[in-house]
Amino acid sequence: MTLAARNLRFGFRDRVVGEGLDLTLAPGEIVCVLGPNGSGKTTLLRTLLGLLAPLGGEVLLDGKRLEQWPVRDRAARIAYVPQASESYFDFSLRETVEMGRTAHRGVFGSATVRDREQTALALQRMGLAKLAERPIQRVSGGERQLTLIARALATEAPHLLMDEPAASLDFGNQALILDELSQLRGAGSAVLFSTHHPDHALRIADRAILIKAGRVMAAGAASAVLNPENLSALYGRPIDVATVTSPDGTPRRVCVPLATGHRVS
Repeated sequence: MTLAARNLRFGFRDRVVGEGLDLTLAPGEIVCVLGPNGSGKTTLLRTLLGLLAPLGGEVLLDGKRLEQWPVRDRAARIAYVPQASESYFDFSLRETVEMGRTAHRGVFGSATVRDREQTALALQRMGLAKLAERPIQRVSGGERQLTLIARALATEAPHLLMDEPAASLDFGNQALILDELSQLRGAGSAVLFSTHHPDHALRIADRAILIKAGRVMAAGAASAVLNPENLSALYGRPIDVATVTSPDGTPRRVCVPLATGHRVS
């Protein structure tokens, strides 16, 4: 099953945010969207989810236009992780994660054994098992973000769309999320995530899409697209990409912001 956009024009009724975007998200791959603040990343994700109607072009799920899918079927196939925000309701973390199972049983259906199993597994994967009964308003912003990710995992949807999933997480939990996404790819899931951290894309992404002012500036294999020239143009300051070697001998590419005025090699 594949999620795709064709010549997509996206935004709001009174404002176009981006246009001319082509994208394909296939099973077993991770695609990363990068861009400065206000570039249209969140609006793009909301359009791919069907929360915003395309202003032009089309979004396809398994070859069929997204709006032709019943909402419940769509929710079972595409999971979403928004940026963490305050909750208006004081559900426990377990109850919040279990909401991810709604597409499988309906809004008013009772939780099944499978629902409870997947909820417990998702909480455990995110290191939240001991906090399962704690109200969501009584955990940190980072723990709230991990809960939203656990909710998406509990859906078992083959597509996972994530809006800056590591934005409010400490360094250790950022690594946890990246490792989890790599495992999902290995299990055949399709992952699309936006980020302000090019290093995250360098570490796990198969492909990268660089968006600036709603336009695709560059797209392709992450190893080729995430280069000093593109990153410097994207963020408006000199950025180099260096290769470092970890203690086990594994080479890894990392981003290095340079002093203003420094020439990128």
